[in-house]
Parts: sequence; C-alpha cells; structure tokens
Amino acid sequence: MDAVAASRTALATSLMRALHSRLNAHPLIDDRWGEVLVPQAQRDRIDRESLLRSPAFPNVITRTRYAEDALQAAVARGVRQYVLIGAGFDSFCLRRPKFAEQVAIYEIDHPATQEFKVQRIRACDVLLPASVHFIAADLAKLSVAEALATSSFDSLQPAFFSWLGVSMYLTRAANLATLRSVANCSPPGSELAFTYMDAARLRSPTPAFLEIQTRVAAMGEPFVAGFDPDSIAGEISQCGLDLIEDLSGSEAVARYGRSDDASLSRPSSSRLALARVKHPSPPSGGAGGSTG
Repeated sequence: MDAVAASRTALATSLMRALHSRLNAHPLIDDRWGEVLVPQAQRDRIDRESLLRSPAFPNVITRTRYAEDALQAAVARGVRQYVLIGAGFDSFCLRRPKFAEQVAIYEIDHPATQEFKVQRIRACDVLLPASVHFIAADLAKLSVAEALATSSFDSLQPAFFSWLGVSMYLTRAANLATLRSVANCSPPGSELAFTYMDAARLRSPTPAFLEIQTRVAAMGEPFVAGFDPDSIAGEISQCGLDLIEDLSGSEAVARYGRSDDASLSRPSSSRLALARVKHPSPPSGGAGGSTG
C-alpha cells in the first residue's frame, strides 16, 4: 500500500496541522505528527507555502481544536469512548493528552487510507495501547453503526464522535444516513462534533472558495453537498440529534484567531458544529418524569 491509494486531502491536512504546530509560537494545537507520518516523497511534492495560503488552512486547524475541546468536556462528564469518523491522518491516538488516557479510541476510515496509516505508524516504531482501534470500512457501503459493530465499541455507553472535513465530499443522502447512524448506535447524551459546508457556497462560490473547490476536485475528491445553516437544526433533529452549537467561519475566527498568525484570521468556508443525541420524548399524556 502506498500514499497514492490513501486520501490525498488527508495527507495534506495532516501536513497543515504539523506546519501550524511547528511555525506558530503559540499554536492552537500541538500536532507535529504529520511531518513524520507523511512519507518524505509526498512531503516533497506538496508546496509548504501553498498549504499555509490555502483557504482550507484555518478550518483544518480550528476544527481540530474545536473537536478536542468538546471531547475534553465530554470526558469530564464521564465519556470514555471517542470515535473518529473518516479519521484520515488525525494523530490524536499518537499524542493522546492526559485527559484522554482512559478513553478508548475508534478510528474509522476507508481501507486504503487506514492500511497506509497503520503501516506508517508501524514504520515509526510506535506501539499503541490496546485501547486504540483501527476500523477499516468504506462508509459508502457500511454505516457507522455497522463499522463499529465489528469492534469492541459499546453502544450502551456514551460516546463522543468527531466527523471533520468529510461531509462536503458525500451526497446529501449519505450525510443524513451518517447522522442517523451516529444517533442510533449511541445512547442519549452522546455528542458529535462535525464540519459542514454552507450550501450557498456551493451554489455561488467566491473566487477563494472556487480555488479550493478546484484544488480538491483535481485530487479526485470533489465537493458534493452542503447544508443550509438556517435549516440544519431541523434536518439533524429528524436524524435524532439536537444542534448545540454552529459556528460560521467569522465566529470561529473570533474564538480562535491569533494576532501572531495571519493564517488564522481568514474566515473559513466550512462551519463548525456540535450536536447531541436526543433523549426520547416522554409519551404524551403520560406521567413520565424529567430525564435530566
């Protein structure tokens, strides 16, 4: 297996995280693994300056911080399962912070990307604990629930899910199916941090958005679908999830921008969102008490 078969966007975003971690004096994230996991041959083919200038760069950095902040809050509430849907070259399992030492990690991704990533980890002589699980699954053919059913994941225990930089590459039907599957395979109170593209961007792209749209299409991974921020709460509600937070690119800059890093002052075209698996409604007319 080589990097040609693995997701090229996954390789690029891994390098973005590493560059930010190394070049920023006060980085939002500390993730230098990209420059180790991505082979030298692939690093040589990717222009560093083009990565730093990419319109996708601020979202790649802020979405990682956003998801891991939400994960830390979930762990403080007792969550002990973390599922990365479309994990790519995310390195959380390699740089696991102290707060997540007792958390079981489940990474789901396409077999080609997953196999290459596992090979690269082995090549780096890294021995991971038994609490890290790599699940090779084509989510175009299997649901999240079906993929997790092949592992030790406990669907009766609360979990935290991240689904970053993926939804825009899937059809609308596939997005809704993924959201339903997350809600159906985890108990109420479980959470999902995810990113999505504002559908208006796809309909009327700006020059900057058109640049990144053209770039990812050239990699064989074109943008396919988005959501309308005004209606997404209702749409995911029908999938069994309550929308807790939804940040635009400008709102993400306000929260995470750094005065010493101009790359983080550019609003992203992708939004950051947090959703929670619903508690079932009590029967109408019943005497059911509060679910807390």
